[in-house]
Amino acid sequence: MHTGFSCPRQAIGRLSPLTLAVISSVVTVSAYSAPQEANMETIQVLGDTYRNTATKTVLAPEETPQAVTVINRDTLEQRQASSLSEAVRYTPGVNTELRGGAVTRLDLFNIRGFINYQNFYDGLAIPYNTWNLQPQIDPIAIEQVEVFKGPTSVLYGNIPPGGMVNMIAKTPQREAAHRVGVSTDTEALREISVDSTGAIQDTSLAYRMVALARQKDGQAGHSEEERYVVAPSLDWRISQDTLVNFNLYYQADPAAGIYTSLPAKGSVLHSDQGSLSSDSFSGDNNWNTYDREFLMLGYKVQHQLASDWSLLHTARYTDADLLQKNMYHQKSSDGRHYPRNAYLTDETMESWVVDTQLSGDLRWGAAQHYTLFGLDYQNMSSNVGYDDTLAGVVPAIDIFEPNNNQVDPSSLSFVYQDQHDIEVTQTGLYAQDQILWNQWVFLAGARYDEYELKDNQQTLFAGSPSTSDKNIRHYNLAFRAGAMYQFDNGISPYLSYSESFEPTDMDNRGNVFDPSKGEQWEAGLKYLSLDGTTGLNLALFELTKQDALVNDPNDSYAKIQTGEIRSRGVEIELNHALSLDTNVALTYSYIDMEITDDPNLDGKTPVWVPEQTASAWVNHQLTSGLEVSVGARYVGESQGNANNTFKVPDYTLFDTALNYDLAQLDTSLSGAKLSLSATNVLDKTTYSCFDELNCWYGDERNVKAKITFDF
Repeated sequence: MHTGFSCPRQAIGRLSPLTLAVISSVVTVSAYSAPQEANMETIQVLGDTYRNTATKTVLAPEETPQAVTVINRDTLEQRQASSLSEAVRYTPGVNTELRGGAVTRLDLFNIRGFINYQNFYDGLAIPYNTWNLQPQIDPIAIEQVEVFKGPTSVLYGNIPPGGMVNMIAKTPQREAAHRVGVSTDTEALREISVDSTGAIQDTSLAYRMVALARQKDGQAGHSEEERYVVAPSLDWRISQDTLVNFNLYYQADPAAGIYTSLPAKGSVLHSDQGSLSSDSFSGDNNWNTYDREFLMLGYKVQHQLASDWSLLHTARYTDADLLQKNMYHQKSSDGRHYPRNAYLTDETMESWVVDTQLSGDLRWGAAQHYTLFGLDYQNMSSNVGYDDTLAGVVPAIDIFEPNNNQVDPSSLSFVYQDQHDIEVTQTGLYAQDQILWNQWVFLAGARYDEYELKDNQQTLFAGSPSTSDKNIRHYNLAFRAGAMYQFDNGISPYLSYSESFEPTDMDNRGNVFDPSKGEQWEAGLKYLSLDGTTGLNLALFELTKQDALVNDPNDSYAKIQTGEIRSRGVEIELNHALSLDTNVALTYSYIDMEITDDPNLDGKTPVWVPEQTASAWVNHQLTSGLEVSVGARYVGESQGNANNTFKVPDYTLFDTALNYDLAQLDTSLSGAKLSLSATNVLDKTTYSCFDELNCWYGDERNVKAKITFDF
């Protein structure tokens, strides 16, 4: 069986012999799967090792006294999400794509006002080297996305207090199903994808092979995006009590658009010099490289120890590297010509993440206990080389009439050179009990963490070398508790308390920051109608973060530590089936966020935090083979800088999607489906800002077409 996917020659050349051997073996395994007829829509979507993100147990999110949003595979495909940031656009409490539409190389969003750099894949943290290198999982490999709101440190350790996003990987299924997809869009997209699964003959083995190749134009002028993914996995049912899963994820990103920003004047703010366009680029085509490659090798072991106890052990090794050539601009004296610096980063990273969970399903009297004990471990080592030209070496750019071909790479001389050897380790021990008693659900948990960061830094500035070492250790004990009452009519009010722990680094003056800690009180209501046609989640929360890092109002590229940030608000999520053919999803969020204890920023609101967001998505089955959807997203105004001296305006965007079963035209096309989607249909101009020097345009209108073949 030919998968319809081939890596580019340059990508294959970077693969190690071990990687090639593993990929080849899994491709060979998939080639000998037993042919069976099946439909991709009817296969089981979640594997035996799946655990609910909010509890690490098999209990549903509806039985969790804390807000959780689940985005399933059907929704991801319907909206043709090509990144995690796009996938969470309609999630209450989440403000996504903080660096606009042209920056796609990272999934950056905030949850309940707090920025999130740490995402999870199948319950394990995706390693991040604290610079620029972090794997970015493509939705082709994702079965569903789970957004867990509020502090989650009891189960996951060091993580921001706003919440976390866990991407559930596609898993092998014993029922055969195969899909090939071809896509294009108005940004010259050329994409082919493969998803194949099934049992391997009459054995205890089942496989899954996911692959993708994508090339397209970036939003900024002359930029390109390119990606190649191979993600095979294998289930081995050793016995009725034991399942072992082996999984691999390889991705190469030879190009990823741009990472530069634009000044506020001329974009979000008026300038007498003129107006910038949404495809403006402040960098240089001759110094704009982003080449990222990573390999993740993992395994899972699920074993039933006895009738009441089971063991889940998961581990993943990551090997990643990145070469980046980029620019940043400085303040302009005339509001038109901006001095620029050229820099590069050469980064490598290795990481191990391990999580071992012992869970018990115990009955004591009238109470059912879902008891969990866990031990997890993370180790990340990274080498980062940073070179900077500093001022005067690179020609300034006329931002309103840009010449993006001024740099001769061979003429660049780097005055500032920095080398970092970084190692981060974390060990966490946690315990949790979820009790079902009559119609009550009680939850209590605790966790102890040890965290250490080492950074050996060697700097060469203008010929003068210097060396510095830092060793940061943090210890933390976090707690979590909650209660929910489940009425017979489907209404379940709840109350919960949870804590977060987030280690911090150093400022640009060498001072070590204290760790940030957060705590949240949340009261809410979950409702699921008896006929299953209506689901409602309502959450009211107050979340505080002590010793938080915020933007330095006097330095665009520095952070300062403030006393406390408080975020309080409400989130509403409603899903309702109006009829057998029509359903609607509505969300609303209100966040009142401010710095409450800082001599310079007291009362200010951090950037990227809109006070209100709302969305609506209506899906209608027009005929037996035609499905039409319309969506709207509202994002309220937000502050444009740390001092709150200007605001980024609010906006409303409209999206639409159409899915058509081509078998309605001709029965010979059975299994073929056409999907059309359009984002920002009216092509409205939107903005996002960090400060006066760093703003970005939001996504332009994009129309995408995809044909899939199931067999």
